[in-house]
Amino acid sequence: MKNFVIMAGILSICMFGCSSLKGLTKEEKAEKELVLHQAIENRAFVVDVERMLPVSGRSQALTSPYSLEIRDDRVKSYLPYFGRAYSIPYGGGDGLIFESTATDYKSSFDGKGKAVVEFQAKTKEDLYSFRLEIFPNGSASVHVTSVNRQGISFQGTASAGNSRSGRPGE
Repeated sequence: MKNFVIMAGILSICMFGCSSLKGLTKEEKAEKELVLHQAIENRAFVVDVERMLPVSGRSQALTSPYSLEIRDDRVKSYLPYFGRAYSIPYGGGDGLIFESTATDYKSSFDGKGKAVVEFQAKTKEDLYSFRLEIFPNGSASVHVTSVNRQGISFQGTASAGNSRSGRPGE
């Protein structure tokens, strides 16, 4: 079952990622890729997520706007959570909806232009580790692990613009 979920996630990334820049000229594609590359290097980008992939359970399309935004050393996470919690405050807590400082930030690019961004964010409830894979066409995957909750992944689109969700810290 776990292999099926992983394969479904990879397939949907490929299908989603391949269509992201269709209809654009080579020059327009190159310009969009350059803008995104610079935004990642400058720590000024946002990932609008459209699908969540919990470790246990089915992947789900998201009908409301959710996002993860990086600005300098700040991270604004407005992401849903579905999964097992090991230790959380009474009432469920804030989960993945928070604004915090991004620590241990690292970004790298491979030879094909894919970016890997890793950082940590600490809240009053938990310590979160983020790993983002951002492809030149803008498709992105976000993997979140934490101390007190089961891991979860998301798929979406990265851009140099502002988030669609308008939350938190509008």
